[in-house]
Amino acid sequence: MANRINAGDAVLHVLEQWGVPRIYGLPGGSFDSMMNAIHNERERIDFIQVRHEEAGALAAAGEAKLTGRIGVCFGSSGPGAVHLLNGLYDAREDGVPVLALVGEVPQAFMNMDFFQAMDEVPIFTDVAVFARAATNAQGLPALVDEAIRRAYASHGVSVVIIPKDLAWAEIDDRPVASAPNFRKPEPLKPAADQVSKAVEIIQSAKAPLLYFGQGAAGARDELVAMSERFKMPMVSTFPAKGIVEDTYPAYLQSAGRVATKTATEAIYTSDLTVWVGSDNPFGSMFVTPNTKVIQIDLNPVKLGKRFQANVVLAIQADAREALKAITAAGQDQEESVFYRACLRSKENWDQWVASFNEDTRTPLRPEPVYHVIDQQLEDNDIVIPDVGNVDIDFLRLLHLKPTNRWTVSGKHATMGYAVPAALAAKLEHPESTVYSLSGDGGFAMLGEEVLAQLKYHAPVINVVFSNRSLGYIEAEQRDDSHQPLSGVDLPDTDWAKVGEGMGALGFTVRTVADARHAFSEARKADRSSVIDVKLTGASPLDTRYMRFPETCSDPDQVEKFVKTYEAGDLRSLAYWMGQEARKG
Repeated sequence: MANRINAGDAVLHVLEQWGVPRIYGLPGGSFDSMMNAIHNERERIDFIQVRHEEAGALAAAGEAKLTGRIGVCFGSSGPGAVHLLNGLYDAREDGVPVLALVGEVPQAFMNMDFFQAMDEVPIFTDVAVFARAATNAQGLPALVDEAIRRAYASHGVSVVIIPKDLAWAEIDDRPVASAPNFRKPEPLKPAADQVSKAVEIIQSAKAPLLYFGQGAAGARDELVAMSERFKMPMVSTFPAKGIVEDTYPAYLQSAGRVATKTATEAIYTSDLTVWVGSDNPFGSMFVTPNTKVIQIDLNPVKLGKRFQANVVLAIQADAREALKAITAAGQDQEESVFYRACLRSKENWDQWVASFNEDTRTPLRPEPVYHVIDQQLEDNDIVIPDVGNVDIDFLRLLHLKPTNRWTVSGKHATMGYAVPAALAAKLEHPESTVYSLSGDGGFAMLGEEVLAQLKYHAPVINVVFSNRSLGYIEAEQRDDSHQPLSGVDLPDTDWAKVGEGMGALGFTVRTVADARHAFSEARKADRSSVIDVKLTGASPLDTRYMRFPETCSDPDQVEKFVKTYEAGDLRSLAYWMGQEARKG
């Protein structure tokens, strides 16, 4: 006779066999039966009690981004289910596997206008690759197993809705988890004729550039080898920062707005972009009518999706395999004027940025604060930025190595991501120092998750850059739509005292000396800290509107640009190309 087990306990056994170490959520009445199962399995799966279901879903997404393993969260019926959505959309947009278990009222009260009852499947149909409501107890574990397989296969979100009574029910204890049979597909190699064609196009280009996204994760050596063979500067998407170390001379970082001057100028000057492992939604803005594109992607859906008219060669292949094959088939090229100028432009940019590292003006510029962080950053530290101006400063000012882990809410770009994702990072890597970097707008959204960090003894250095504004949106209103500033001002808040009220260490930073003290003490602490940096309200240099004498015919605009950003020591890529062209 088969052993009997509660269906909820059987679900937890499935999660265990898939290697799930923890589950994030906030209990509600409709989820009591599953909470009982979580209690029964507490020695094998950790329950992390967040303060908001959105934070639980964001933490699960952050964990999946850091590990590649499925993240798991839950919410109760009604409001708990709805609160999950934003974090689940973050997982969907960044293509990581997440499973959400969602409570539902007992079957007898479903569809009866009952308390907190709602038809939940349609709510999740858009965000999920797989959304199903359980209809019988015996099939519940197999349904969860199927959901996990689908999430992995589609790099997306699966949702299983569990009526309260089903998880209590006793069922036969049968093995259903298919985890032992799960295999990742073998890397897809490029076709030989496409490799030859790619080499021919690259070697005939005058200003080729290598652009990569997260699809090139783990391909640092292959990217560098291709860059060195064909003398191609490298530019990445923002989320791909760190795949190649920031200090590598030919890596110009990211283009666009969350960007550096060097990368933005280079990508618009290039006549050929080799586009590797990226589905950047702004891709069409990074090519001119004369730009040729060789696109490499494992997913055929992405080939030509953003700039079909520019694609001269589309290669469906694994990034590492394609980069290796093209590099091996090519010959070493001479350094072009474009290549040399890009390297000099980066040197000039780096020197300009570093010139502010010891700036003592108050309110503080971001450079001296990030310089303090940079000086104490170790190889295995983890940094989680939120969204907004903090991303611009993080990209430009913090020098990561491939050994440093980090994640961001990339395509969804939701405020509030940093603190819950940092919790997940510290739980997953307790030996690493973890930083969350937020603006005061983002921290105000989900900063309460510092309480979860404290509860689970997961110390994080939470940095709040207070400029009393939604700075990124302020710049959009001022520079893009040229409208009166509206709704972007924030009240001056003492975030250090807020942190202290939750039980964290609190530091208010108004000077560089304050910053050195705060970060030193926070790094040594055995509990979370909140460091409130009183930052200037001045906007970072906007790389979309650069006004240099070589590229702008209006001297008034040039003067305004130089004065606004203190950019007198910066030179345009056009200037450096002129310098290199004269060398021959």
